[in-house]
Amino acid sequence: MKSWIKALALAAGLALAAGGGSAETTAAKLFAAVPLPTSGPAMPVGSTSRGCAAGNVELAESGPTWQAMRLSRNRNWGQPVLVQYIMDLSAAVTQVGWKGLYVGDLSQPRGGPSASSHASHQTGLDVDIWYTMPDRLDLSRKQREKLSAISIRTEDQLSVNGNYSQAHREMLRLAALDPRVDRIFVAAAIKIEICKTATAADKAWLQKLRPAAGHDDHMHVRLKCPKGATQCETQTPSVSELSKGGNGCDDTLMWWVSDEYLHPKPVKNAPKTPPKKHPRQYVMSDLPAQCASVLSAD
Repeated sequence: MKSWIKALALAAGLALAAGGGSAETTAAKLFAAVPLPTSGPAMPVGSTSRGCAAGNVELAESGPTWQAMRLSRNRNWGQPVLVQYIMDLSAAVTQVGWKGLYVGDLSQPRGGPSASSHASHQTGLDVDIWYTMPDRLDLSRKQREKLSAISIRTEDQLSVNGNYSQAHREMLRLAALDPRVDRIFVAAAIKIEICKTATAADKAWLQKLRPAAGHDDHMHVRLKCPKGATQCETQTPSVSELSKGGNGCDDTLMWWVSDEYLHPKPVKNAPKTPPKKHPRQYVMSDLPAQCASVLSAD
């Protein structure tokens, strides 16, 4: 195992020295190939979309109130604070109508860019939690590969559908009230529905719900940098109104269901800008320097 990991690190070094970029030397391929985390202290490195993670721990495949899904991806790893958060939340939601939680991707054993699905989830501080309310918590590995998360939003993106229930609102409330949480990404229609009955008492947790595309069948929870995590980059607020003390139930939220966003008109003679490099295209030199040590560590 040790020699294999060092061989991967050597490949990363060669890619860095050459300015890398081939499909064989992307950071995503290197991090995905390492099956176990580093030993030693936990430390999220860099940002959630450009980073890695030392000291990740495994979320057990099954627990009394959760099951990790899609085990073939080997993405049920996270910083200790994230794994504890998931266990705590899964127990708490049993008081508001849930049997437990189906847990999607956390991070790879050493974080870093992944070869599919995510641009973030790189520092062991992100987790996708399905909106599917479990009927059972004894699914086999095969069943966890085939079962799909259910959407609670309509196809036109404007409102919640019949799968949405008060239990979903309560699950989101409990998830967001936790002081470890920085933000939770949800489909705009879900926050719009919650805003309809929101009171001043809901402001503290509603601030943390952020509209984002592609989050109709799961919520994406992102934790704050843990205390003492000196190599972790803290995110700035993404919605200015929130920093002014609002709850986000305003025009900035409704823009996400506007024609301007959902059905944009083509702009004639728009200046062409070069596309940004996707995290799956990163080579090691695109990541914080410490990530090379994380990749090669025992």
